[in-house]
Amino acid sequence: MQNNFINKLTAFSVLYVEDEDGIRNNIEEILKHLFKEVLTAKNASDAYLKYIQNKPDLIITDIKMGNETGLDLLKRIRQTDSKTRLIITSAHTDLNYLLEATELHLIKYIVKPITNDKLMEALESFVKSYDESKIYNLNTNWIFDSRKSIVSNTNEDFALTKKEAIFLKLLITKNRIITYDDLENSIWDDDSIMTANAMRLFIKNLRKKLPENFLKNIQGVGYQISRGLDS
Repeated sequence: MQNNFINKLTAFSVLYVEDEDGIRNNIEEILKHLFKEVLTAKNASDAYLKYIQNKPDLIITDIKMGNETGLDLLKRIRQTDSKTRLIITSAHTDLNYLLEATELHLIKYIVKPITNDKLMEALESFVKSYDESKIYNLNTNWIFDSRKSIVSNTNEDFALTKKEAIFLKLLITKNRIITYDDLENSIWDDDSIMTANAMRLFIKNLRKKLPENFLKNIQGVGYQISRGLDS
C-alpha cells in the first residue's frame, strides 16, 4: 500500500517554503526522492513568484518567516486558486493560527519538528485529496494521470491524444478485454471510420508511451492489460 502511495507522488510537483536553511535543505532532499519536481523558497515573496511561474500541485510552507508569514502567502494564493493543495508547518499551536489556517482548506497542519512520520502522513493525505479514479499506477514507477492525459515514468512524460487517454482509461477501469467494437464505438468519432490500418497505427503509437508488454493483443477480439495494476 505504501509503495502505491509513494508511486503516486511521482506524478506531482511541490513548492517547499522555509526560511531556515538547515530545515529547508533536509526536507528538500526527502521531497526530491518522492516528487516529480521540487521547488524551494526561503520567503513568501520568492515563493509567490515561483508559484505563479510553475503552478505546483502542492505548497508546503512554514508560518513564521521573518517579517512575512506563510498564512499571508496562502491567503493571497487562495484569492484566485482553490485547487492547489496546501500544507502548513509551524512550531506554533496557537488557536488563532489554527483558526486562520482552517479557513484556507489545508490538507494538514504539521507541528514542528517535522519528523518523517508526520511528513509521510501529510503527503498521504495529499494524495488522498485527489479523486482516486484519476491517477493510476500502470507498473512500478509508471503513472497514468487522466486529469492531464499524461503517462509518466521517473525519466519521461508522454502526452496522450484524446483517443489514447479514453482507451487507456477504459482498459484500466473495465479490467477486461476491450473489443474492436468497443474501440470503434467509444473512441472513434462518428465522422471517421476505424480502418484496420488506422487501428494498427493507433495501437503502435500508444505502445510507445506505455510500459513494455503492458498492452496485450487478443487475436481477433481486442486488447487487454497484460498484467494487473500495482496495488
